[in-house]
Amino acid sequence: MDTRKSAKDRWEEAYSKGPERDAEFSTMSGVPIKPLYTPEDVEGDYDERLGYPGEYPYTRGVYPNMYRGRLWTVRQFAGYGTAAETNARFRYLLEHG
Repeated sequence: MDTRKSAKDRWEEAYSKGPERDAEFSTMSGVPIKPLYTPEDVEGDYDERLGYPGEYPYTRGVYPNMYRGRLWTVRQFAGYGTAAETNARFRYLLEHG
């Protein structure tokens, strides 16, 4: 079996196990958005650069169904060098608004 087909089959199985929010997935222009795009949809070295959602290198998210199973979350990394440097930086930022 073709490696890409095998990976797509694994993803489809994992995706089907998760719930999908009751929402319309489309662009602002009303163009429907598929849950997954593959090399069949675009050109380029898909396997090396993108992979599948829920699989390494996680460029498409850590869960197979990502935002279709849960809403987007905004997460920020907060930190700067050591704990003492981070504390000093945050204090500086707070003092300067």
